[in-house]
Amino acid sequence: MSPSADANEREEGLTFQPKFDASGLVTCVATDAATGDVLMVAHMNEEALRKTIASGDAWYFSRSRNALWRKGETSGQTQRVVEMRMDCDQDAIWIRVEQQGAACHTGRHSCFYRKVEAIDGDTRLSFVDAERQFDPEKVYPR
Repeated sequence: MSPSADANEREEGLTFQPKFDASGLVTCVATDAATGDVLMVAHMNEEALRKTIASGDAWYFSRSRNALWRKGETSGQTQRVVEMRMDCDQDAIWIRVEQQGAACHTGRHSCFYRKVEAIDGDTRLSFVDAERQFDPEKVYPR
């Protein structure tokens, strides 16, 4: 990973130059390689990005725990990276993954299991594709 470069090189060149935010993170969107479903949005620091590229397994950085983690290390719900793409200004990553089990820590296939709806001037959420594939209380004991 190269330090910094001008905008033209970052946007049009072929040099991998991730642009981490002030916290040292880059946003990562994970989609199911087979279905195209958006599974989750997470963050990677430089170490998570390096480990993902080197291993082919999805690694992330948890802002709430302030810790590096490999997807599935606790739950067994793993992500094998099929393809990784960088956005135009290299501050967001898209990974297409082979998801084993559920992607969401709530036990659901995707973290995006609620639809936003405007009903009678009120904005509400409704469940869609919200079936749980595992019980999070059993997988993540407190």
